[in-house]
Amino acid sequence: MTSLSSLAALAEGLDGFDPAAMPLAAARDFIARLTPPPLADCEVAIDDALGRVLATDVISPIDVPAHDNSAMDGYAFHGSDLITGRPTDLAIVGQVLAGGVAQSARIGPGQCLRVMTGTALPAGLDTVVAQEHVVRHGERITIPADTLVAGRNRRRAGEDLARGRLALAAGRWLEPADVGLLASLGLDRVRVHRRARVAVFSTGSELRPAGGALAEGCIYDSNRHTIRAMVARLGLDVIDLGLVGDDPELLARTLVDAAGQADAVITSGGVGPGEADHTRAVYTRLGEAQFWSMAIRPGRPLTIGRLQASLKGGRQAGAASGPGPGPGPGPGPGSESGSESGPVMLFGLPGNPVAVVVVFYALIRDALLRLAGARPRPLPTLACFATAAMTKRPERTEFIRVTIERDGEGRPLARPTGAQGSAILHSMSEADGLMILGPGLSSLAAGDRVEVLPLRGLV
Repeated sequence: MTSLSSLAALAEGLDGFDPAAMPLAAARDFIARLTPPPLADCEVAIDDALGRVLATDVISPIDVPAHDNSAMDGYAFHGSDLITGRPTDLAIVGQVLAGGVAQSARIGPGQCLRVMTGTALPAGLDTVVAQEHVVRHGERITIPADTLVAGRNRRRAGEDLARGRLALAAGRWLEPADVGLLASLGLDRVRVHRRARVAVFSTGSELRPAGGALAEGCIYDSNRHTIRAMVARLGLDVIDLGLVGDDPELLARTLVDAAGQADAVITSGGVGPGEADHTRAVYTRLGEAQFWSMAIRPGRPLTIGRLQASLKGGRQAGAASGPGPGPGPGPGPGSESGSESGPVMLFGLPGNPVAVVVVFYALIRDALLRLAGARPRPLPTLACFATAAMTKRPERTEFIRVTIERDGEGRPLARPTGAQGSAILHSMSEADGLMILGPGLSSLAAGDRVEVLPLRGLV
């Protein structure tokens, strides 16, 4: 979180600041400082909480389980009845189904109770033997010698969660098991942060929407759809503002529209050398921005900024979106309104399709999660072995599209998908992951150990 000091001042205070070759680590630090406080919270039913970010700690109001209970179908008895090296004979004095309560008098030594999985154990019964491990003859059972030890197969009250213990911490991105955990505590509602709203549009007069005719010299816009998908995968609301041609006034109107609805804006195109003149002027008029050349490949040109808070409060979330052709829907059902008045984060991504994916996961993802109230965890990487030698500039971080396969010994191999041009989107679609070659490395030999960021399930 940061105060509203100028972006220039924030940037100049970075370790390794170099707008002509910005290190990845410095850019991450800058974005973390730029990210505003988490969004406001609201209450939702637990069945609507999947993929939401928990706004407050959840403290267990009960012991889970609420009582000592049987871990299996069998017979409960006093563990002190067991004698090492000898069979144990017990009289069956009753039966209790799961959810029932023993009605008989206290069960004494040499006696047992027929129980089911989950049956609450009466006081003193501390051991359960599985039904398949005994010999039953009438109303008695025999436990063969040394079948089990005292205390076995008993679930203790509170062993999952004790009353007053932290069950889930604020900032957690709720997963299916978390929803079940909330239900196990008897909670049917939970406080979560409002879904972050992210406005998305592509810039460039050469772009055409998918599904339409393609004029000579034009290309279909893919970046907007890729960005939409990546944002949606984070559980955030997407506001699609369509395509914006190379017109400063149209760009300005679109940004004002975006700021009136969204908490963050992601654009693609128009940030490279020679392209950024009119975008720089518009961003300066509506807010402030840093135009950098990143020391990464792919994804060198990048704009990071914020739009003025005074631009917020225009159109409401869910209004019809998009001044350009091909707009998509605004936030979907279940989105919440919000009135945070701080500035709107702005990310201007490169126009090349592969660079869009790399920059999003290398820099933008964590910022959006922080804005949504989550505590981002580093994306997990897989240790692999490179199948090919390669060289790189040592000052850059490079992301190589690779497939992951196993050799005859079961070792994971990272094999480049072929040409690594930043405009070759099909190679990203074919890739299982991104091999990360960090700064300081200038060459790689076949067989060298490398780190790969898996993409399956991520994008």
